[in-house]
Order: sequence, then C-alpha cells, then structure tokens
Amino acid sequence: MKASGFTATIKIRGINPFILVSARRASAIKPGWRKPLPVLVRINGKPADAWRINMMPVGDGSFYLYLHGDLRKASGAAVGDRVRLEIGFDATYRNGPQHAMPTWFKQALSGNPQAKKNWMALIPSRKKEMLRYFSRLNSPVARARNLARALHVLSGEAGRFMAREWRNGS
Repeated sequence: MKASGFTATIKIRGINPFILVSARRASAIKPGWRKPLPVLVRINGKPADAWRINMMPVGDGSFYLYLHGDLRKASGAAVGDRVRLEIGFDATYRNGPQHAMPTWFKQALSGNPQAKKNWMALIPSRKKEMLRYFSRLNSPVARARNLARALHVLSGEAGRFMAREWRNGS
C-alpha cells in the first residue's frame, strides 16, 4: 500500500467517529476524485492488514474518514485521541456487495413484497452495508431482532436501524 501518512484527532459527528481528510491530502491519495473514495487505512500502524473503508466526500474536495469500531479497537484509538494515519488508495476495490445475502433474510424478503421492492430500490452502498452487518450477526436472537427491524423499515415504516433514521423504505 502506497500510503499518505499524517496525524489527526478523532472527532465525532452524531454517533460516528471520523477524521476529516483535507482536499490537499485527498488529492495526494487520488487526484480529482469526487465520489466515495476506496482506501486502505491503518491507525497507529494497526491493524497489520490495512482496513478497507470508503472515505465520503464532503463536497469541497475534502473527505470524511469514518472509523469502524473494529478498526478503532484494533488500534486502541478512541474519540479525542490524536492518532497517526496511513491511508492509501485501494486499487483492488470492487463495487457492490461483498457478502452473500443470508438465506433467512432472502426468505423474509420474499414473504414481504413491499420490503423486497424497497430493498431492490436501495443504493448499492446501503445494501452492501446491511449485508456486511448481517454477516456479523452470530446468535439466532440477534438475527431475529435485526431481521424484524430491517423488515420494519424496509416495509416503509419510520424507524431507526443501523444508526440511521429510515422513512419510506430508505
């Protein structure tokens, strides 16, 4: 990974820990990029295998680098900490979901036409995020609880799921 290194303080936006990557630094990673930017990240030299994240554009050339809990845990970093970052463009990134749709979710969608319609209308990054989240659920209780929440919001009902407000199925 050809990385751009710098130090920054982890801040929080709503409930999401992040680091703001300036337009100048983002341009050093991938010049002229204006959409979500796939990168490989290490904080304080960890984890050993760089973590895959998409930096999200702010609109002025800078990007938000949202920091997943597992990445913060691996590096021992918390909100307010000043950390050393290594960020490099992820040239191996491939668009679309990386996790297969769990059978239990597929079956539930097939039994709920409105939820299935709204699932099909979701943007690819939201589908990818949900499938990644589902892939990490280990217990049947967690699966059932999260399936109920997912079907509730995908059916068009207002509610919170995966740390965001949902309305009209998205």
